[in-house]
Parts: sequence; structure tokens; C-alpha cells
Amino acid sequence: MAKLEKVPFEEAMDLTGYGKFNLLTFILCSSIIIGMAFEIFSVSYLVPASACELGTTSSQQGLMAAMPLMGIIATSHIWGYLADTRGRKKVLCFSMTLSFVAGAASAFSPDWITFSILKLLSSGSVAGAFALSMTLLSECNPVAKRSAVLVLSGTVFLAANGLMAAIAIPVLPLKFAFYWSVLGIYFNSWRLQCLIFATPCAISAIGLVFAYESPKFLLSVGREDEALHILRSMFVINTKKSGEEYPVSKVKSLALNEDDAPEAVKGFWSSLVAQTTPLFKPPLLKNTLLISIIFVIVYICINPYMVWMPYIVDGVMRSVQRGETGLTFCERLRASQNITVEQVEDKCALNEFAMTMVFGIGMIMAAGNTVVSILVSYMDRKTLLIIIQVICGVSGLLVNCTSMWYLSAVFFLLYISGSINFGFLNTFSVTLFPTYVKAMAVCLTLMVGRGSAALGINLLKEMLNTNCEASFYVFGSIALLGALLQCFLPGTKPKQRRCPET
Repeated sequence: MAKLEKVPFEEAMDLTGYGKFNLLTFILCSSIIIGMAFEIFSVSYLVPASACELGTTSSQQGLMAAMPLMGIIATSHIWGYLADTRGRKKVLCFSMTLSFVAGAASAFSPDWITFSILKLLSSGSVAGAFALSMTLLSECNPVAKRSAVLVLSGTVFLAANGLMAAIAIPVLPLKFAFYWSVLGIYFNSWRLQCLIFATPCAISAIGLVFAYESPKFLLSVGREDEALHILRSMFVINTKKSGEEYPVSKVKSLALNEDDAPEAVKGFWSSLVAQTTPLFKPPLLKNTLLISIIFVIVYICINPYMVWMPYIVDGVMRSVQRGETGLTFCERLRASQNITVEQVEDKCALNEFAMTMVFGIGMIMAAGNTVVSILVSYMDRKTLLIIIQVICGVSGLLVNCTSMWYLSAVFFLLYISGSINFGFLNTFSVTLFPTYVKAMAVCLTLMVGRGSAALGINLLKEMLNTNCEASFYVFGSIALLGALLQCFLPGTKPKQRRCPET
């Protein structure tokens, strides 16, 4: 095969083929996403299950549930900066290790304050995991496959929520308690559940030790020899051919074809500012603001319902099992809340049938996201994004318009299916920003979105207790506003470039 003299990076990536390496990278990034999801959404199960032992009030539970997002807000910027200056792999490995240590330690919390602090630390450690795994995935896949793979990673995120319910069903009801005098705690089912939820972070950290760094990152920081070595290794793994057959033979043959990165600045804070500043100057300012605002809308509308979904589904399904009729979705939830106050012995037990429903919802949304990952190869991404957002907003407005519980459940499912856009929006972030600020941009825009979700979590918990119907009308209307703003995103027709056969 003739050696090429000058090759743009994207063409060099296409020449590596598509096969085993890409699959292994996807599996690794999937484990990272699962670890992140388990840490963030574990509070959905652990907060209600620990309420009796820790003696928490409703407001304290709201604060505990918001801790993961507060941790993400506090550190996302830092992780993005480190990934753009130190490398995707190294930073991910460090963050997943820290998250496992703090997450596992939270299982031994003697009180709700200690639990909240450790969850703040574990979530802060894993804050950049989703954004950085998406960045790594995008930089290790050919253009022709990139959008579909990134959207498919959203399937993993949604399936993780269902998987959590599947794990909780057999574990949380276990009746055992071992007293640990050193800590003054009883090690019981919710603490065991906490340890299980921390495990994927440890698995991801081990996998990252054996992973490759992003060749695009290496090229952007002037480490051309290492970038070419990794591209050649990708070619060998995918095609099972000799590295000598890879068409790009010289380091200087690789061209990134992006705007030059700013000159390096000495000092951590000065470097952090220098790395962030380009995002708030033309020509990147418009994209930064637009993506950030859309992330805020998508997250504040859907993420709070995802966090409180076990609680919501539990209340509704208890009402259904009692045979109550003629009630809307929110009326069923209120009826269960009133009974729960009287039946104190049940207040810390999530209904197993409800958790099975949560698992089913997660799997249905994952399947829907898989369909979207296929459609994105044939349709404009922006069009799909807007369609999903409109369906989400309209369904939210219709949740309480019927007393047939199964129809309300369908509308609720369609509403929270807007969470598909969590990952979908990242396909815009990783393509609209150059490599030298890409991780920073993805982390920063996600941080802004999750910041709004932290506010929404506390607001929604209060509204579910006082004016449930208003929550759906308010958040559903905001979701429709998001669809309007998404019209200003650049159109992205599907690429028709083909990768070499493997």
C-alpha cells in the first residue's frame, strides 16, 4: 500500500478501520458512564432506604439527593481543564479511582451529614466522567461512525438507571444488620447497596490503566510520535494487519487542521483562565452560550424527575395496587403520601413492583435511544433533537389530563424520555469546539446544565408535596421553550463517508 505524504487527522483515523479497537473503547467508556450514573443516581435509592436509620426529614433528604449534582458543579470545570492539558485517559483513571474510594466510604456513614459530604466528594470526583468519556469516544472513532456511537452511549446511560433498579430489587429488601461498634452503625442492606453502586468506578479505573490515550489529544499538544503510534496500533487491532501496512508512515504527515491553541501559560490558575477564555470569545462564544442554555433547559426539566423517579413510581404504583380509581397521576401520588405518613413502618421500603417498573422504564428508554442512534445516521441530528424535545414537552403537559393510570404512565414515560437528549446534545458539543478546548467545553456546558438540575431537584421534591400538577405544567412548558432554542443549532446532515473494511 502506498504511503501518504500529508494526511488530515480525520482521514488518518478513517484509515485505521472500524472494529475490535472501537468496540473495546466503547465498552470501556460504557463502564465509565455506568459508574458515573450509579454515583449520581444512587441517592434515588439510598436516601429513601436510609431515612429510618439516619432519621432524615424531607428537607434533609432533598439536600442529600442534590449533593451529587452539587459536587459535579463544583469540580466539572477543573476536570475539563485537566483533561485538555494532561490527557483524557490519565484524568479519567484518577477521577474514577477517587470516586470509588469516596463512594465506598459513604456506605459506612454514621449520619446523614457524613453521607452527604462523602457523596459530594464521590460525585465531584466523577464530575467529568461522562463528558470526558464522550470526548475520548469521539476522538477514537471515525467521522462516519462518530455520531451514532455517541448517541448509543446515551443508551448505556439510560440503561444504567434501569440496571440500578434491577440490582436494588433483590438487595434492598434483605433483612440483616451487623453492628460495627467502631463506627457505631448497623451494616445493612442499603449500605451493601451503596458498595455495589460504587463498584463500576473501580472496574473502570482498572480498565483505563490498559487503555490508549486519545491520538487527537496527543497530536494537539505536539506529541506526534505517540499519536502516530496509537493510530498504527488501532490499525493493527482493527484489521489484524502489520503496522507497516498503515498508510501514514511519517509523523509530519499528520495534520490536525484546527485553529491553533493558545500559547502555554505558567501557573495553574493562569493556565486555567487561559484555557477557559477562548470559550467566551468569538468565534466560540455563540456556541458556548447556546449549548449552555439548551443544557440548562433540558436538565432542569428532566433530571429532577429522573432522580425522584423511584419515589414517584413507588407512590403511583401503590395507589394502583390498592385499586383506587378516578385519580390522576398526581392525585395517586398524593394519596400514597398520605397513607405513608400513617403507615410509618413502610416509609423506608420501596415497593418491589415499583422498582420493577423503574427497571422497565430504563430499558424502554434505552431501547428508544438505540433507535435514535440508528436514525441519526440517516436524519439531521438537529431535527431529531427537536422532535424528541417537543414530544417531551407536550407529554409533560398531558400527564395529568386523564384518570386512566396506564395512559398517564405512557405520558410520563414519554416526558422523561427527553433524557435521551442528555447524550444527544453532547454530539454537538464534541463537534462544535476544537480539540484544545473540547473537554473543557463539554464539561463546562454539562456543569451549567447540571447546576440547574440541582435547583430543580429540591424544587421538584417540594412541588410534588404541595402542587404536583404545577410541576408538570411548568417544566413541560420550559421543555417546549428548549425545542424553540434548539432551532438555532447548526444543521448536521449525516456523513456518508465510509470506513475501510476490516
